[in-house]
Amino acid sequence: MSISNTAIPLEIRRVIFEKFNDTNTRFTNDEILEILKGNGLDGSITIDDVEPFFNQLRDDGLIRQIAQNFTTNWYKLFDVVEKIKCNSCNKEVYLGKLEPRVCPNSECKATL
Repeated sequence: MSISNTAIPLEIRRVIFEKFNDTNTRFTNDEILEILKGNGLDGSITIDDVEPFFNQLRDDGLIRQIAQNFTTNWYKLFDVVEKIKCNSCNKEVYLGKLEPRVCPNSECKATL
């Protein structure tokens, strides 16, 4: 499986749902990047390349940054993440319970 740049934000959300879906669990951007690379993300992509996606998740209210060490950021969830099927784009998407019910797929953005 190959992960495209447009799918990276959705894949980050999926990894958070599958591996870190607990408000007491800490996780890092490095951990998620390594999981994504193991799932087919281009190995040349660096933590700096995915930083905007983590910033967007933070700005959207899914995650909160709790610490930083150079390029490694530690996060926790504000609330648990739910898997929802978007009827518009027909994809499974992952949203925090407190996030607006809008498809996070950049090519869709339908109300859920």
